Amino acid sequence: MLLSNFGSGKVEAGCDEAGRGPLAGPVVASAVILPADYQNELLNDSKQLNRSDREKLEIQIKAEALAWAVCEVSPEEIDEINILNASFLAMHRSVDLLKIKPELLLIDGNRFKKYQSIPHECIIKGDGKYLSIAAASILAKVERDRIMGQAAQQYPGYGWESNAGYPTMKHRQAIRDLGITPLHRKSFRLLPEQLDLF
Repeated sequence: MLLSNFGSGKVEAGCDEAGRGPLAGPVVASAVILPADYQNELLNDSKQLNRSDREKLEIQIKAEALAWAVCEVSPEEIDEINILNASFLAMHRSVDLLKIKPELLLIDGNRFKKYQSIPHECIIKGDGKYLSIAAASILAKVERDRIMGQAAQQYPGYGWESNAGYPTMKHRQAIRDLGITPLHRKSFRLLPEQLDLF
């Protein structure tokens, strides 16, 4: 069972992102403030859940959270500032939109760029330890999958409806055959042989 809070006695927001590894599409982050004593036996790291369960939990989280927000950083911004900084920026944007100001940020991972004057705790594999981070991971993952599903209709052939822009064999072969789209991250190594794509 995941922990309902960090034990700080403060208003805590869990933060996580989805989409650092894909070759295309935005990086999406979420910030979630849950009630201090919140319990949910189904809530877990989004990677441990199937799509159907994530989508059901998304509805539940949005209904039961005290505050939540989801934001993205575009492929163009990723290319400009790099994926690590883009992940931090997406989380910052999410915290910006929370209707309740958190007093502590719980960050999934081992690095974070300080947000204003709010203290933070970096927690490795935090999405498998704290409910608020797990909730943020689910909102970010579901939204990003939704974005890439829509993008797949605009740019068919890359398999984004199933691979969400990650570097699968099908995706990489489509880059060879079809070239790149405006949603591809040009600063990434899109192909092992890295042909002259641009």
